[in-house]
Amino acid sequence: MVGRACAVGAAVLALVAGAAPGAGAASCAEAGSGAVARGRAAEAELSFHGAAVLADGRLDVRFLSRNHGPAAVPDATVRLRWSASLEDRLALPGGCVRAERRAVLCRVGPLPAGGPGVQVRLRVGLRGAPSEVLMEFAAVWSGGTADRGRDDERRRVLVLDTGDTYYF
Repeated sequence: MVGRACAVGAAVLALVAGAAPGAGAASCAEAGSGAVARGRAAEAELSFHGAAVLADGRLDVRFLSRNHGPAAVPDATVRLRWSASLEDRLALPGGCVRAERRAVLCRVGPLPAGGPGVQVRLRVGLRGAPSEVLMEFAAVWSGGTADRGRDDERRRVLVLDTGDTYYF
């Protein structure tokens, strides 16, 4: 699992930061050493909370990452996936890349134990201006740390085209 996570994390880092291919190899090698190599990954407790608003085919999303510890997370990435296809042209913030026609990956970076991460804000256009969209939110990379209680790092939110704020 660490190998696959390293591949995802390194690919996101290369896409987002414009790093050369293989730039994430050192951090992946480090993730495979120490406690991880002995079969015990360092533990962290990630959570992501935020809000989403849908109006006229435009979805505004903001979220804040948090690591409740005990271990720090060297790097983290989340995937936002929607039930509707995204418009072809997206103006995504730094740290976010389109992953597929209905999903975006956003790097939230290192998360110290017991501290907040960065707040991410993005606006995406949805094809066909749907009256509702299901948004799925999940951590897909945590730098080799383990999270035994994954319920608070995964969210599914139904957002209606009302202009109202839906919290997760």
